Amino acid sequence: MAPGGLPDHAGPLRIALLGYRSQPYAGGQGVYLRYLSKALVEAGHKVDVISGPPYPHLDPRVRLIELPSLDLFANGLLSLRPRHLRSLSNVIEWCSKLTGGFAEPYTFGRRAVRYLRRHTDDYDLVHDNQSLSYGMLQIQEMGLPLVTTVHHPITSDLRIALKAARHWWERLLVRRWHSFLGMQQKVIRQLHHVVTVSDCSRQDIARDFGIQPAGIGVVHNGIDTAVFRPLPDVARNPLRLMATCSADAPLKGLRYLLRAYAELLQSYPQLELLVISKPRPGGRTEQLVRRLGLVDRVRFVSGISTEQMVRYYAEAAIAVVPSVYEGFGLPAGEAMACGAPVVATDGGALPEVVGDAGVTVPARDAAALADALDSLLKDPARRQALGEKGRQRILEQFCWDVCAGQMVAYYRQVLANANR
Repeated sequence: MAPGGLPDHAGPLRIALLGYRSQPYAGGQGVYLRYLSKALVEAGHKVDVISGPPYPHLDPRVRLIELPSLDLFANGLLSLRPRHLRSLSNVIEWCSKLTGGFAEPYTFGRRAVRYLRRHTDDYDLVHDNQSLSYGMLQIQEMGLPLVTTVHHPITSDLRIALKAARHWWERLLVRRWHSFLGMQQKVIRQLHHVVTVSDCSRQDIARDFGIQPAGIGVVHNGIDTAVFRPLPDVARNPLRLMATCSADAPLKGLRYLLRAYAELLQSYPQLELLVISKPRPGGRTEQLVRRLGLVDRVRFVSGISTEQMVRYYAEAAIAVVPSVYEGFGLPAGEAMACGAPVVATDGGALPEVVGDAGVTVPARDAAALADALDSLLKDPARRQALGEKGRQRILEQFCWDVCAGQMVAYYRQVLANANR
């Protein structure tokens, strides 16, 4: 015990990390939970990840607490069974999906509150990974110190999706899908400890949610530099571009890369494009690939292991991040950690990650992207220099040892304030 009878939080901490949907291939939030939890246990702390499905891939030293949901994205609306009706959270989830909404953050919050009421004494601190649900306010009221990571305001996703919508009914569906934003905007203004992953996100969160930037902490995302690393024995293909992005999410800007690639094929007819993603059948990406005559040229792969991802980075001449907006930009950081030269847009926080160790171009500009790629394709020495510089930048500023240490310092500050 510390002086005054308060708990001593100078030693190892007992941390509950919350994620409403945490499988790494479902998005960057799953990657964040996986590597943050691993870095925290390696620093000597005890970590439980409390998650809804699809569940995360975790280090064996991290305990997974599963909070089952209907997982309607995987199972479909017809998966509802009479036994599910015993849970109000299940009913809410099903009805929301039926009407085009997304209730997972809200229902996950309900389930997390129920679990933590039974296990309040098991944890020193709870860290929510952007559910921003009403349940988080209940956890805060229970007296459990609560930290919330907001990677970026989903209001950015909404604006970009609305701009990409072609018809009124599409805009209606987009607004319905993002209806959970009303909850998030109310919740974030009442949270005591909010942290984000870049200064760009801090400014955007403050603007869109109406809170002061000074009240938001910044702890950058980390990259596992032991996993994402150069493979000197793997030869680079001087005519392969690679991108890792959600194919049908307007936010990720794949359409601009596809247009740039179509232009580059006129000068580089053997140029390859490998995209780590799975386009929706009949979706806009698939339609654009057909219109551009790229059906037999673009290779889409999905469901691969991290080891295979690292190998693809080692084989690529250039890794491309064409995003319209990124709250941090894990694909850029992972590519740089692997020693791949990076061309990225200036969307969101990407310039903070890439710095002068890569090439940045204006977002939404296919011509500028094509020009930057053309310049690098012609200059192998510069590609090699950027790859080496990128790896060094990640080691010095964005490896998980550094970032987890900063997060633990933030946790201890929160706990010290709670004990006053």
